[in-house]
Amino acid sequence: MPEAIPIELTPTRHVTALLYGAAAGPRGSITLILAPGAGAGQRSPFMTRFAAALAVRGIDIVTFDFPYREEGRAIPDANGILEACWRAVIDGVRRLAPSEKLAIGGKSMGGRIASQVAAAGDVGKLLGLVLLGYPLHPPGKPQQLRTRHFTRLAVPALFMQGTRDAFGTPEELGGALDGTGVWATLYPVADGDHSFNVPKRAGRAPDTVEAEIQDRIRDWLFERAAAAR
Repeated sequence: MPEAIPIELTPTRHVTALLYGAAAGPRGSITLILAPGAGAGQRSPFMTRFAAALAVRGIDIVTFDFPYREEGRAIPDANGILEACWRAVIDGVRRLAPSEKLAIGGKSMGGRIASQVAAAGDVGKLLGLVLLGYPLHPPGKPQQLRTRHFTRLAVPALFMQGTRDAFGTPEELGGALDGTGVWATLYPVADGDHSFNVPKRAGRAPDTVEAEIQDRIRDWLFERAAAAR
């Protein structure tokens, strides 16, 4: 069972983070904080599967809910509140287990807000960004790009993007990254949608697809950790 970590946002407001401790065996002493997307919380099947699977792969995983989700509301908080929550979680995790090998990221909106916090450059040293289904634009509105902060990103970023993602395909994301200076690794998930679901005709089992993604995240983080020594 994951360990609960209380995170204070204000004297009267808090969120609860969950720590999935890395399994015994080879590990890189890496902590990855993952935030959920706008429509689901940290206890959603997607988040719990990924957190548990990455912990088995030797990475300490921390997940959390934004205030609106913690308080039982469906509509996301304002951008400033989301970013402030991210900063509080980073600070809380660092106080719990100080480490230079800290990476942040998340699913969809959670990853987007993580990238904005990283671009601001005020949360200390980060090992990298892990972005699962980056919401490049709203579905059907490719002109509304969420990339304004990309030129300020000085943190290596791993983008895991489904080739059927309505929020932006790998091709669209690659084009948006060109010329920004972002140190990006783009991993296309063949036939995957925004949550990496693949159609039956693809002939690939869902758990196989997710395992490949999780292996790539592990390898990339370990590579980053080795390069940072």
